[in-house]
Amino acid sequence: MGSGRARWVLCAPVVLSVLALCGGVPPTGDLLLEYCVIGAGPAGLQMAYFLQRSQRHYLVLERSNISGSFFTRYPRHRRLISINKRYTGKANREFNLRHDWNSLLSHDQRLLFRRYSTEFFPHADTMLSYLNDYSRLLELKVRYNTEVTGVQVGQGPEAWHGHYYYLTDQNHQRYRCNVLLVATGMWVPNTSHFPGEQYLEGYEDVSVNPEDFAGQSVLILGRGNAAFETADNMVGHTNFIHMLSRSRVRLAWNTHYVGDIRAVNNALLDTYQLKSLDGQLERSLDNIRIERDKQGRLHLSLSRGSEQSNVSEEATGSEGTRIDNVAIREPYHRIIRCLGWKFDFSIFGNDTKPQVGSGRRRKYPVVSASYESQPGMFVIGTAAHSIDYRKSAGGFIHGFRYTTRAVHRLLDHRYHGVDWPATALPISQLTNAITKRVNEASGLYQMFSVLADVVLIQKNGTQFEYLEEYPIGALPDLQENTGKRVEQGLFVINLEYGNNFSRPDSDIFSLNRAVGEPRHAWLSNFLHPVIYYYTRLPTELEMRYRPHHWSLPRPRYIHHIVEDFLTDWTAANSHILPLRRFLENCLGTDLRSFFAESCFKFALTSQHVPPFCRGGYLEQRGLMGDNIPRAPASDLHEQ
Repeated sequence: MGSGRARWVLCAPVVLSVLALCGGVPPTGDLLLEYCVIGAGPAGLQMAYFLQRSQRHYLVLERSNISGSFFTRYPRHRRLISINKRYTGKANREFNLRHDWNSLLSHDQRLLFRRYSTEFFPHADTMLSYLNDYSRLLELKVRYNTEVTGVQVGQGPEAWHGHYYYLTDQNHQRYRCNVLLVATGMWVPNTSHFPGEQYLEGYEDVSVNPEDFAGQSVLILGRGNAAFETADNMVGHTNFIHMLSRSRVRLAWNTHYVGDIRAVNNALLDTYQLKSLDGQLERSLDNIRIERDKQGRLHLSLSRGSEQSNVSEEATGSEGTRIDNVAIREPYHRIIRCLGWKFDFSIFGNDTKPQVGSGRRRKYPVVSASYESQPGMFVIGTAAHSIDYRKSAGGFIHGFRYTTRAVHRLLDHRYHGVDWPATALPISQLTNAITKRVNEASGLYQMFSVLADVVLIQKNGTQFEYLEEYPIGALPDLQENTGKRVEQGLFVINLEYGNNFSRPDSDIFSLNRAVGEPRHAWLSNFLHPVIYYYTRLPTELEMRYRPHHWSLPRPRYIHHIVEDFLTDWTAANSHILPLRRFLENCLGTDLRSFFAESCFKFALTSQHVPPFCRGGYLEQRGLMGDNIPRAPASDLHEQ
């Protein structure tokens, strides 16, 4: 089997005759697969790993000759903004992944990114090396130099959904797939159309040599990390740099969204606010025009009828005087477009094309809470970020490695009858189980308010099943998606920021930014655990009309574990005791642990023996000798 895998990895078909050697099928026939994955970037490789571990029949189709080809060109200035924190002071691998934003999930200890780079913000070439090692060492089935040029759907009574997805590559080879997993990422440059757009240079083509901008005046359209990265590269060489965008600056430390402006790229904010000629302007790009004069300089002006902002044409003031100090009166030598990327919809036929998102999400395809675009077509990785755009980390490796695992678990149950992984434990272990997860789990930590742990109460409250990292938006479909029954209530364990703490204008450094007392836990601002208790699953309608800024509908009871400076929720009085009492109130039982002497007294004097004693002392666990006759708990009450 290993040699077969190696054949797949080495496949790089250029002509149809090679396909027969690689795939073992005639070049004129369709290659039938359970799963087709488009794209061998981080998300495609992560999904391939899970499919391979579960021994599914799959193939990854990659248009380039290497994995992660996006990183051969981007970011243009080669420094990633995903942190590579090599030391945390702890040996727990799951905890350490909270601060490793580059590693994909695997069983191979060699494939931790800290083994590839010592830089906190690594070089993009290092990511390329890592991804190709990941594919090679795990012997993933990737077919390189295979560009999918079309995606169609066709009926098939034996297909899992009653239809197949048919992919066609540049060599006219067809792939017939029961399930299609789209992991193409976001690589088509965003553009804006206005008079004079032909004078723009794109982020994808502009020079990365700062000397090329020496003594020039530059305008950058856009205000994302690509725009600031470009400005940062040339800021010491230009006359001045202006940045123009429709919205205000959104700093990641204010919004707690890793896709907003990161400190590593924001030197231009210093030079703007400290009066060193550079500046920030707000204007919709739909209302501008660019003209070039005889000297080749570029003049920016506003279209007629555009609204007021800090970018203004010459106008008449309140006293009838002409305003001649407008911000854009100086011409530019160069104007650079840095507007980010969008999803490539072009390969899909009319019957397979995903719905285009609306508003700020129009660059993404619309997907369900289970990451499904159409029956049997799932979008994973950066392209599925519409679910948590400007909220969580689903558009980045340290987030979508977990959402990809969640999608695989959904697939495993739906198509192969494999229940969602769960751990069954006696109810007396509930406090410990929750405490352990909120202190260690990386998936909860990175995908806060998107993936949550779910605890199902069973056997009249004496046992529970613990499900990890379930998509929170698909909670109404939990039974259908996992194979687990919800009969006696459930807890949902989520991580959340305070409702008013993550905004562009929030004062996240105010002196009263944190609370320390457990009684004020509901006012916690920083990321902290929140436990919801429901007596039944919420409905689709309740999810849709949940309170604004709430991740879930109103529960029967809710508990906030007070925020902690060290994100270490193990303090006996501040964290564990309030949690245990909350769980006890919800369940109507005693979750404390006892010595044998106390259990003996309970058995003699109480009709309600604590679960810890029922599952331990009364089952003779810890007593010497296995030949001692066991008396039922009911008999002990009667004696």
